[in-house]
Amino acid sequence: MSRYLLLWVWVMLSSSAFAQPQKVDDVVIDTTHAPASPPRTYSLPFVRVEGNRFVDENGRTLVFRGVSIADPDRLERIGKWNKTLFEVIKKDWNANIVRIPVHPQAWRERGASAYLKLLDQAVAWANALQLYLIIDWHSIGNLRTELFQHPMYNTTKTETFRFWKTIAEHFRHNPIVAFYELFNEPTHFNGTLGRMSWEEYKAIIEEIIYIIYAHDQTVIPLVGGFDWAYDLTPVREHPINFPGVAYTAHPYPQKRQPPWEEKWEQDWGFVANTYPVFVTELGFMSADGPGAHVPVIGDETYGEAILRYMEQKGISWTAWVFDPVWSPQLIANWDFEPTPQGRFFRDKMRQLNPRN
Repeated sequence: MSRYLLLWVWVMLSSSAFAQPQKVDDVVIDTTHAPASPPRTYSLPFVRVEGNRFVDENGRTLVFRGVSIADPDRLERIGKWNKTLFEVIKKDWNANIVRIPVHPQAWRERGASAYLKLLDQAVAWANALQLYLIIDWHSIGNLRTELFQHPMYNTTKTETFRFWKTIAEHFRHNPIVAFYELFNEPTHFNGTLGRMSWEEYKAIIEEIIYIIYAHDQTVIPLVGGFDWAYDLTPVREHPINFPGVAYTAHPYPQKRQPPWEEKWEQDWGFVANTYPVFVTELGFMSADGPGAHVPVIGDETYGEAILRYMEQKGISWTAWVFDPVWSPQLIANWDFEPTPQGRFFRDKMRQLNPRN
């Protein structure tokens, strides 16, 4: 009897907490992203999806321009995980969002509880500085076959589901943690990681969203396409079957040959006509730079082209990567001296992002 009473209480609380629900399967989806209870003191409003835009609680359009950092596990190990990192990103570079990549191997080795303490620190620093956050499950490979490009990316479907369940529970109704990037870069790596159709991948992603939304409907799931999060063409006919979702792309310079714009529009940019798109990785570096590799070799010609294209379509972005070792580097050292691409993106954020 008590079991049914608890279920009735949960249903009544859910129905009273959310406005304008939309039924998807047996999960009630809150299309307004209103918090279920009064939040703690936060410096920023909730973000939600409205058509092909991100908007705040007053319906004001938001465009995000920021950076990705390195995995907090690595930064803590080398003594560089601190508020200063976030202060430079916000106060000097004028970013309005930070993307935090969580490698599955680091998550396992440090342990969920200890890793969550790092993420809690990031949330506290970001809240103090009025920065939004993306949490990114930073794996590369085939989630269906559970084969991946490098041991640091190794995971399983079960671990991935549990990770997002843990994150959704822990950061429930927290407007600072505005986005969850569900899987960094899906790829079958020219068949070497096995087969995976869009339908199979879509089913896994929708299961993750189902789990997240059962815990928290104030967050925006970010979904990448195939070819290392470049190809979103299947979305044209078979979009993700949940509201409140946005799509990601990683359009590095060598993914296509210039002129790029028509190919970007065909491959991923068209999605921004219907849904929000967030380019969560982009960047460039010279061929003789440290760690240079395909597909990131390029220059400011690419930078100007991709920024112009994204601005025209209202696409948000985070440049890769605010680190002096991982490439393409935005900084040359831990004095935060910008590299050539770092100066480019810093100048763009200073120019385009409002100061607050």
